[in-house]
Amino acid sequence: MADNEEKDVAGESKSDKFKRLASKRVVNAIQKIELITNLAASSYESTPEEVTKILNALQGSVDKVKAAFSKQKIDKTVFKL
Repeated sequence: MADNEEKDVAGESKSDKFKRLASKRVVNAIQKIELITNLAASSYESTPEEVTKILNALQGSVDKVKAAFSKQKIDKTVFKL
């Protein structure tokens, strides 16, 4: 995260801080996922196994976000093609 994103705004409530940071981080995450989507273009070549690994890693990360918000135990996602 950018240093300026992490700095507290004077008098900012926890709810406002959550909304400010979540808005930026979700937009950034969506942009990165859209870059991964570009890998499906005909200019690249992949195997079904590689695609499955990518999709499983992404789904694992989404599952961790869901678990974190429901206060479940979270393991770190490892990804390598």
